[in-house]
Amino acid sequence: MNLKNLCFFFCAILFAQSCPAAELSTIRLGVMASGTLAWELAAIKNENLLQSTDFSLENINLANQQAGKVALQSGNVDMIISDWIWVSSMRAEGVEYSFYPYSNTSGGLLAPADSDIKTLKDLNAKKLGIAGGELDKNWLLLQALGLKQGIDLNHSVEKVYAAPPLLNQQLYEKRIDALLTFWQFAAKLEAQGYRQLLSGEEMIRQLGINESVPSLGYVFNTNWGNQHRNVLQAFFKITKIAKDKLCTDDAAWEKISGLTETEDKQTQLQLRHRYCQGRVDQWTVENRHAAEKLYQILHQLGDNKLTAASPQLQADIFWSLN
Repeated sequence: MNLKNLCFFFCAILFAQSCPAAELSTIRLGVMASGTLAWELAAIKNENLLQSTDFSLENINLANQQAGKVALQSGNVDMIISDWIWVSSMRAEGVEYSFYPYSNTSGGLLAPADSDIKTLKDLNAKKLGIAGGELDKNWLLLQALGLKQGIDLNHSVEKVYAAPPLLNQQLYEKRIDALLTFWQFAAKLEAQGYRQLLSGEEMIRQLGINESVPSLGYVFNTNWGNQHRNVLQAFFKITKIAKDKLCTDDAAWEKISGLTETEDKQTQLQLRHRYCQGRVDQWTVENRHAAEKLYQILHQLGDNKLTAASPQLQADIFWSLN
C-alpha cells in the first residue's frame, strides 16, 4: 500500500469513528390495551415486520380515547387512533392534525333474538341504550336515518346513556329493549345470539352514501407527518400486512387471540370477523368526498354539538401517501 492510499485508509477510519451511527426514527403510539391497534402491534412483533425497517415503535398505554387526545395535544405521543370529525374540529381551532384511515367498522344496533323490534319504527316508546353519549356518531347517524324515514328517534325513544359494558349487562337483564353500541361490544352480543338490526356502515348506505367512510384513523400532527413521510409510509405498509395476516392466517390470529379479552372461541371468531370486515381496501378522492357528505348530514341535525365548530368539514384533514 503506497503512502497516498495509507493516508486515505487512516482518514476513512478516523471519519467513521467520529460519525455516530444514524439513529432510528421512533414513532410513539398511543395504544389502548383493549383496542384493536394492540392486536396489530402484537402481530408486527410476532412476524418480525420491523426487522427490515428504519424506524422503531414505542407503545404508550392509554386508558381511553380521551386520554389519547390529551396525550397527542401535549406532545406525549406522536400518533393515536381517533375520528376525522374530531380532527376537523381541531383544524377549525387552528390545530393542524391529519387523518389516515384505520378502520371502516363502526357500531351496531342490536336487539334480543326474540324481540319484536325489526325496524326503526318499532323502537317507538322503547328503552334504547346508547354507548358514547348524546354526541356519539352512531347515535347521530341513527337519528338522521330515522328522520329520513319520518321518525324522530330523539323524542320517540327513552334514551339510556352508559358505558358499553354496563349497557351490555342491561340488555342481558332486559332492562333496555335495544342497544346502539361500539362494534366490539356488538360482536360479543352477536356471538351470544343477539340480532344486529343495523350496522354503522349500513346506516351510511341507507343515508345515500355508497362509498365506504372510515370510522377511525391514525391521527397525528401534520408537520410531524411531513417530516416523517417515508417513515409513515413504511409504518402504514407493515400495519396493513399485519392486519391482513390476522385475517388470513389462523396461526397468526391464535397468537394474539388472548388480547380479545375473552376466552370464548365463538366470541373470538365474531370479533375477528367484524374486525376483518373493517379493513380499508382503498382511500380515494371518492371516499374523502363521501366523508364530506356524511359531515353535512350530521351537521344538519338540530342541536348537533358534534360539528358545531364548523358548518363544513375542514380542508386538507385527510392524509395521502402520494
